[in-house]
This record gives sequence, C-alpha cells and structure tokens, in this order.
Amino acid sequence: EATSAFGDGSVFIEKYVTSPRHVEIQVMADKHGNVLHFFERECSIQRRHQKVIEEAPSAVLTPKLRHQMGEAAKDVARSCDYIGAGTVEFLLDHEHNFYFLEMNTRLQVEHPVTEWITGVDLVELQIKVARGEVLPFKQEDLKINGHALELRVYAEDPTNDFLPSVGTLDTYQLPEGPHVRVDNGFEKGMDIPIYYDPMLSKLITYGQSREEAIQEMLKAIANYKVKGVETTLPFGSFVCEHEAFTSGNFDTHFVKKYFTPEAIKNKYDNEKKLAAFIAVREYLKDKKLLRTPN
Repeated sequence: EATSAFGDGSVFIEKYVTSPRHVEIQVMADKHGNVLHFFERECSIQRRHQKVIEEAPSAVLTPKLRHQMGEAAKDVARSCDYIGAGTVEFLLDHEHNFYFLEMNTRLQVEHPVTEWITGVDLVELQIKVARGEVLPFKQEDLKINGHALELRVYAEDPTNDFLPSVGTLDTYQLPEGPHVRVDNGFEKGMDIPIYYDPMLSKLITYGQSREEAIQEMLKAIANYKVKGVETTLPFGSFVCEHEAFTSGNFDTHFVKKYFTPEAIKNKYDNEKKLAAFIAVREYLKDKKLLRTPN
C-alpha cells in the first residue's frame, strides 16, 4: 500500500508507550553557542490530545532524570544550530524511559509556570537573545524554587465533550492574590465567537510546594467568576481535587480514565443544594428573631 500510494515501501516502526506522560523541557540558545535548559513542565492533563493543565516541576522526575532530559533537550537545540526560545517535548513511560516527540520552535502557552519557578522572564530573555546578547547566566546558576500550576481557561463545556461555548461575558471577574497570575485577553461584555481559539485566559498559581500550588489553584478557580459561557474552570477543580492528580500518579489518559460529565454536574448540584439549605436556614433564623418579643 505504501509503495502504491507514495512510491516508497519503507515502514517506520515506533514503540507504543502504554502509560505515557507528556514532559517537555524549556530551552534557550544564544548566537554565541550557549544553550541552557530551564527544567521541565508536566503537560499530561489533556483533552483531545491538547493540554489543559500544566505544572512545573514534574512530580515524578528525579534530579538524575531531570539532568538527563535537560541535556538531551540541549543536544537537540545544538544539533540544528537553534537560536532563541524553544521547547523540546518527550514522552515518559512508567519506567521513566523518555522518548523524543518534537521540538516547538517558540515559547509555549505554558511558559509562565517555568518563569515562576526559575524567576526568569523568558519573553524578555528571548528578545535579548534575538538582539545578539549573550545568555547572562550558566546552567548551574538556574535553580527550581517552589511549584507552579497553569489552567488553560477555555470557553468550552466540559459536560458536553469540551465543545466550544459561545455567548457574551455577562460576568467576568478575575481572581487576585500574591500567588495568582492571570494572563487574560477578555473583559465583561465581550462576545465569545466561534471563529477563534476558545482560550479566555491562562490561570497560574504558585506555592512553595506542589500541595500549596494546588490549593492556590482551587481558591483561584473559586474566585474566578464567569457567566454567559461555559468554561473549563469546573474541570480544573475536578482535576486538582482528584486523588490521581494530587498523588502524581497520572498520565495522558487521565480524562479517559477518570473524568465524566456527571462528576462536575453532581458536584455543582450538591453545592446548589447546600447553598439553598443555608439560605433557608438563615431565613428561618431571621424570621424567628423577628417574631421574638423584646
């Protein structure tokens, strides 16, 4: 079939990775032969093979494996005389063997988590590199400090197979805080059409530990108010509260294994019932106080 279709009967055989994690390495190369890596990002929480939640560092990489993957990523950049910011993506199997996937020759959507744990402004740095400046530090100068998560806030309905949600942002209030960053492109009253990528913003949180970063994310999601379209915010809460994610024991099949629309619907139905119960209780309490003689 290959010969008849393409005039070449060659067959490429690739290893099938049964429980893959998607781990990528941020690199930066200048015009003077210097190449650095800025550690890894875990990007295994995906829907339709597209990332939704990313974090840095990965919960499963050892210092030795981190070094090996970082050096491999730098070798990829050197092999093509690369200049600028890039991302080298790998698949990681359950035995922590890693396999080259591709290189994206740009900054990724999820670069803020790397910026937060390294303290390096990657956008500024790539501009300096493009101007011909030398990278201002060495590999050993870069350290991991804390943990960061990013949720891509899409105008999608997670209870309807993540289909795009269109409408007007009747309410649009962003969360705030010292450990919260929102890279946002919208405001209240704007229309969300069907013609473009459905991403509203990137919600990033930071903590000294992974657990702190997760809790900061849950608080930020709760304080992110959107009405008029459905979003991936409830899905973000589901992931951050799921034992597989909090334990670090997950792969790219997370959605297929664990997520159902009912999980979100049941949670929010229960929250509505609780809110109604509290409202009725407060009403009855106030009514009783009004009837009580002085």
